[in-house]
Amino acid sequence: MLAIVCPGQGSQTQGFLSEWLSDDASRAALKTYSEASETDLLTHGTESAEDTIRDTAVAQPLIVAASLLSARTLDLPALDRDRVLYAGHSVGEVPAAVLAGVLTEAQAMQLIKVRAQGMATAAAAAPTSMAAVIGGVEEEVRQAISDAGLTAANANGPGQIVAAGEAEKIAALESNPPSRARVIPLKVAGAFHTEFMAPAQQSLREEVSGFEVSDPRAPLLSNRDGAYLDSGTETLERLVEQVTRPVRWDLCMETTAAAGVTGVLELLPGGTLTGLAKRGLKGVQSLAVKTPADLPAAKEFITEHAG
Repeated sequence: MLAIVCPGQGSQTQGFLSEWLSDDASRAALKTYSEASETDLLTHGTESAEDTIRDTAVAQPLIVAASLLSARTLDLPALDRDRVLYAGHSVGEVPAAVLAGVLTEAQAMQLIKVRAQGMATAAAAAPTSMAAVIGGVEEEVRQAISDAGLTAANANGPGQIVAAGEAEKIAALESNPPSRARVIPLKVAGAFHTEFMAPAQQSLREEVSGFEVSDPRAPLLSNRDGAYLDSGTETLERLVEQVTRPVRWDLCMETTAAAGVTGVLELLPGGTLTGLAKRGLKGVQSLAVKTPADLPAAKEFITEHAG
């Protein structure tokens, strides 16, 4: 059984698409994604500075396009639905929904354009941020985050919860961490997956109101609770609501383990989720797609775990 996962914001690095564009088909696909998202992904994926691609309005379309680009080369729709499941972390839920058959690629890029721009605008409206809380006892960490007036915005696995909210409260939590825990500020533009993103959620809901979607044709997990989604309409609604709701990647990993998954394949730009899998899914093999050189190994990995 194979889990195919799509990474979230922060997984991009400067120039990470350069090697992919030597292939004419990949260059053409990225040009199509650029037009649909009204973002120059060819430049941002090859030449733009680190600070530029960290901008939410750029990072989100870039990451979604990258996951879709790597998926194209692996013929994922041909996989036996009984041997595979899909999941994505935060913005990674968008390409995961494409791969499961809910959205078209064009819809995904249209959706992510509005999501990214809306979240960037919302983040600029107030000084907010996020910080990873590493270690400690989960109940105590969650209580400390709440007592600080912050939100537990991401639960990424054992010993890692991300707090989000006003920047000064993040700084206060860093100065007074929970028992046996470290607080590490994250280089993000705002308090994602909290009520600070409500304006972005509203604009996104309006944008996708006319989308025609399909029910998932393969198992698809939700960030909200790690549950399987069987309705395209509900999947779309959860993608909208996810903007202000916590990401429960820990629950997605629990569902993955319960499904008997033997391998986790992370699409481009891979590395973050396979790292979490090594800590949270003991005994499960993993492979991250980072460059075209990883594709032969990825194809063998797919054959090994999904037949």
